[in-house]
Amino acid sequence: MSMTGDVWEQARSRIGAADLHGKMMSEDEAASMIRPNMIIACSGFTPCGYPKAIPKALVRRSQEAGEHISSIALWTGASVGDELDGALSRAGLLSRRMPYQSNPYTREAINSGAIDYVDVHLSHVAQQIRYGFWGKPDIAIIEAAAITDEGYLIPTTSVGNSPTFAKVADTVLVELNVKQPIDLYGLHDIYVPEDPPFRKTIPIYHPKDRIGTPWIKVEKKKIAAIVPTEIPDESKRLINNNEIIKKVSENLLNFIDSEIEAGRIPRALLPIQAGVGSIANAVLEGFSYSTYAGLLFYTEVIQDSMVRLIEQGKAEFASGCSLTLSQDLSKSCLRDLSYWKKHLVLRPQEITNNPEVIRRLGVISINAALEVDIYGNVNSTHVFGSNIMNGIGGSGDFARNAYLSIFVMPSTAKEGNVSTIVPMVSHVDHTEHDVHVIVTDVGVADLRGLSPRERAAMIINRCAHPSYRSLLHDYYCRALHTSGGHTPHLLKEVFSWYLRLTGRDVQ
Repeated sequence: MSMTGDVWEQARSRIGAADLHGKMMSEDEAASMIRPNMIIACSGFTPCGYPKAIPKALVRRSQEAGEHISSIALWTGASVGDELDGALSRAGLLSRRMPYQSNPYTREAINSGAIDYVDVHLSHVAQQIRYGFWGKPDIAIIEAAAITDEGYLIPTTSVGNSPTFAKVADTVLVELNVKQPIDLYGLHDIYVPEDPPFRKTIPIYHPKDRIGTPWIKVEKKKIAAIVPTEIPDESKRLINNNEIIKKVSENLLNFIDSEIEAGRIPRALLPIQAGVGSIANAVLEGFSYSTYAGLLFYTEVIQDSMVRLIEQGKAEFASGCSLTLSQDLSKSCLRDLSYWKKHLVLRPQEITNNPEVIRRLGVISINAALEVDIYGNVNSTHVFGSNIMNGIGGSGDFARNAYLSIFVMPSTAKEGNVSTIVPMVSHVDHTEHDVHVIVTDVGVADLRGLSPRERAAMIINRCAHPSYRSLLHDYYCRALHTSGGHTPHLLKEVFSWYLRLTGRDVQ
């Protein structure tokens, strides 16, 4: 597919290293370097800053030329857009995917067994790749807004694992996206920790601290192709802040107020992390109507609510790994980067999600859950214990290390037909050891310092929807008197609970 002369010339003007001009080529030429059974590592994080043209060209090559390009392993930072995950999944080119995804076609292929999916804590990915745990990527494909005189890359709207991919891979393909403003230069803070036994302290003591460079270091000799593009990021679609979510947000704010009154949180609050997605974004909107000001975010995904809070003067600064905004807000933000660079910074995910930094800053972690059981275990990834939705993402990084670990969700799902409070979660992502507080539209369960039996009473009475409370009480009482133990359970009853939900016969 040929590029227009205007896009080609714009791209050329963004390449500071003149000796790299000869590396400019079409996406079809670049895609020809990809072979079957390769490990391909791509930029991108929820879903922005990912390569779009080369993956589509790879699909064309497979379909139009009839060339069998299968068994590709795809590594990224987190979820990416349909031009990458969706296109490769529909074409049957992927055999392995890690560490996180959210595409419906990829999800379907994973659940059918067509793609092997490895779900990994996001802070672990880059270092495990550098350690050689996963093998070595054959090719890194990284989207950039510009290339410096030294051949270094200026990222676009996310950082993800790109610094490590560029360091480890022998071959780097660059998608130079002229749709992204060149003024993105200065928004990023790229820092890669040394590996053991030489690792030093990561010197971040405030979300505003910058400790690295505004570019990703790449050896020029590794850059095998520069592909001019102008394809925008996939727009983020967020659900409306309905009355149920508003009630969840109200309950969360009331709880935070009570923590301040108890002296456990300073009145200026602590840095906040909020998970990716509509529920977490909508819950944060509640801060717009609060008395809080000067909020700080140390998070992985900077979403609409955080940018709006900064615009309203409620928040001061947000540190993240990606700028994942709805279409209109993204256009507005990217038009005024001179302002936003004073209030935002994008870092590699092994820094945004790093346990050391999360603990040092005392982050308040707010993440969404699919279901929570009566003892406080959280399932955030699997439907009925078998089918993956997206992945654990960074929720585990924050929940395990936060000053305060909070999980939020409506008390019911499927229009009230399913309780999100269950006897035993069908899959455990976050054990009760890492869960401090559960917040639903019904109320708040503060689980700190409670035994399993105390947690059960607290969660059922304060977080379960009234329609399901008696069923949960009945289960717990029978488990208590029949099985007893530290964490009373009736495993046959748990099995029956999920069989009824899936419409299968109970044997």
